[in-house]
Amino acid sequence: MLELMYAGGWLMAPIIACSLVATAIVIERAWSLRRGRVLPPNLLAEIWQLHRQRQLTSERIEAIRDGSPLGRMLASGLINRHHSHEVMKDALNDTGRHVVAELERFLNTLGTIASVAPLLGLLGTVVGMIDVFSVIMEAGVGNAGVLAGGISKALITTAAGLSVAIPALMFHRFFDSRVATFALDMEQQALRLIEVLKGEREAAEGGRP
Repeated sequence: MLELMYAGGWLMAPIIACSLVATAIVIERAWSLRRGRVLPPNLLAEIWQLHRQRQLTSERIEAIRDGSPLGRMLASGLINRHHSHEVMKDALNDTGRHVVAELERFLNTLGTIASVAPLLGLLGTVVGMIDVFSVIMEAGVGNAGVLAGGISKALITTAAGLSVAIPALMFHRFFDSRVATFALDMEQQALRLIEVLKGEREAAEGGRP
């Protein structure tokens, strides 16, 4: 690996840096975007039970807010539950936008790496071919070893750039789709919260919304 890195030239350094950053983002987002962490199961049912038992105190709402991204969104509605339907819905929508923005954190960086890495590889290809033609101009085509070195540099950087870009693009699309799914689920949970607290919907059997 070290020999390949050295053979690729100085452009391997930014490509490796992109690889390290992309790997860190993928690990962090994979941990943060777990469904159980973002959308805790039965959270709305627990809120409904607390509401029926008149136990939705400020401390309980604060605990809900700190528990998960969905909890943060629903807590903004709970704080405004004594206001009108429109006020409660606006609060949920505003907080929801901030929550989704936090879920999308670092995804733009990952997408940028997916776009930049192959360009760095292409730049390495161009630099390698310039070296090849420089050798041809100085020594002709008889020095095969030097020519092979320039061609090798071109091919290595291209391969390295693609090796970073392809998985980065795949993970970017995966996480982007996951965030979109979470956003739809949170929107549904918010609408159910409004309907339940405003008396526009009967609780499901067993006292659950």
